[in-house]
Amino acid sequence: MSQFDSESFLRHLTTRPGVYQMYDAEGRLLYVGKARNLRSRVSSYFRASGLTEKTMALVARIADIQVTVTATEVDALLLEHNLIKSHKPPYNILLRDDKSYPYIFLSTEDRFPRLSLHRGAKRRKGAYFGPYPSAAAVRDSLHFLQKVFQVRQCEDSFFSNRSRPCLQYQINRCTGPCVGLVSEEDYAEQVEKTRLFLNGKSRELMVRLADDMEQAAAELAFEKAAVLRDQLAQLQQVQASQGIEGRHGDLDVMAVETAAGVACVQVLFVRNAQVLGSRTWYPPLKLDESPAEVLTAFLPQFYLAGDRPIPPEVIVNVMPEEYESLAEAFSVRAGRRVRIASRVRDARARWLQLAGQTARSNLQARLADSESTRARLADLQTALGLQATPGRLECFDISHSSGEATVASCVVFDDNGPRKSDYRRFNIEGITPGDDYAAMQQALERRYRRLRSGEGVLPDLLLIDGGKGQVAQAMGVLAELGIESVEVVGVAKGSTRKAGFETLVRGASREEMHLRADRPALHLIQFVRDEAHRFAITGHRARRGKARQQSTLEAIPGVGARRRRELLRHFGSAQGVGNANLEELKKVPGISARLAQQIYDHLHGAGG
Repeated sequence: MSQFDSESFLRHLTTRPGVYQMYDAEGRLLYVGKARNLRSRVSSYFRASGLTEKTMALVARIADIQVTVTATEVDALLLEHNLIKSHKPPYNILLRDDKSYPYIFLSTEDRFPRLSLHRGAKRRKGAYFGPYPSAAAVRDSLHFLQKVFQVRQCEDSFFSNRSRPCLQYQINRCTGPCVGLVSEEDYAEQVEKTRLFLNGKSRELMVRLADDMEQAAAELAFEKAAVLRDQLAQLQQVQASQGIEGRHGDLDVMAVETAAGVACVQVLFVRNAQVLGSRTWYPPLKLDESPAEVLTAFLPQFYLAGDRPIPPEVIVNVMPEEYESLAEAFSVRAGRRVRIASRVRDARARWLQLAGQTARSNLQARLADSESTRARLADLQTALGLQATPGRLECFDISHSSGEATVASCVVFDDNGPRKSDYRRFNIEGITPGDDYAAMQQALERRYRRLRSGEGVLPDLLLIDGGKGQVAQAMGVLAELGIESVEVVGVAKGSTRKAGFETLVRGASREEMHLRADRPALHLIQFVRDEAHRFAITGHRARRGKARQQSTLEAIPGVGARRRRELLRHFGSAQGVGNANLEELKKVPGISARLAQQIYDHLHGAGG
């Protein structure tokens, strides 16, 4: 069994919150954990010292780790709970007990039901709502419910021994059922409203409250109407918890992402409106299939090739081709109607977003995996007829908007994948706006003049995003600097401008060549080119945004760098300065009344 390459995996693991699932060589789930920072948490399992014997035994069996990115740590915690409860991984029991997450418990055996925080086994008869991410979250919810619906939360022993109402009644947090100050019917009505809220049926509850309020007002019961009005107003400010049990919804959520000849399909398994699992597949690509084409091939294999249960609903981020036929085939197999959908809202939209985020993260990690990178580099040596496998690649790209805020990017790869610490950006100045050749020449000169003087390492292969013209610029710069050891290759979009049809231009000979769409060498070139493009666009947008933010202030006479800084510090942004009135401008340190008037007139087109 090949050892899990933790170093490469961790290098490209996201720092976002999420859940990690550890598998052995046979694909059995060993352990599930959650993290605020996935990279930091997972790396702790692979440190050189300080691990317990049980943790070391777990690490020795790891053959694969899959992650699910979540929006928040709370979402990660709830997903971890569902995965542990559903799969019961052995090392979750060995390393620590399955967490006892808190619930809200509503008793049903009592004449006047009670709300309370609950942990542990669900032995008592009643309704359990949760799990909640923490006891603090339960207490916050109980406090809100007590204020709105006034259902009792006191211990049964306290309740049964009262002769007069307690402080909670005095401050309008309880209706005093212990001493008969509320009828069973009225109390039951408040309990039912509480149940609706905890079941996530806030809209239904608010409609009921609004109807009851109007009826009370029509009957001139203004005091009751006022209570209902206050309940309605408070409910409108609160959304029901997303993690509540008891809501219906069985479906699978699929998101597919493709890049550089690799596809990633992320599947979330949702049962009873809770995410109970997440798995990743990497189906092979023969040509430049679109995400829709990938799903068209993946779905029948996933559901029809074996005994996998088919849920009533399959949510996808792109609609597969002939989805009506697929849905009909799934319906026949399942013995009931199966729906395939992509345009969804609310919880389904959040689940689809979660699947998409995880697919993108896993795809980037897959592309940057050191083992696959080394295989692609070896194929690149063969494809280009190089004497040795290139150990270091650099790629340049140019980004601008009609010549504005031009930025050049340089990304670096070696046999371990991207070397992000070596990435560089260059703000291009002093050229004709939109002249990409001049921009590329300036970036290359600045980069390789430094490298020639010993400030870094020269690459074995230089990729240029462009055709013969850009390659000529690169060759001219290298010749002027006396650099002869670098192989130059241009990457020009083909006539279809689709991935897989690129034209490669050799630097010395200007020879054009094409690689098969399924060659690992071309996949590596595409990945490096796309990363350079992404890095250039990110830099360009940041520079353009900064320039546009500051340009309005820089044009104001009498406002130099120090005063601009004070204005931005005081108002937070150039837009904030523009929205300020004259009196607010006068309060900024260093801005006199006269200058404040000048600033105001300039920004609002007034004055003389």
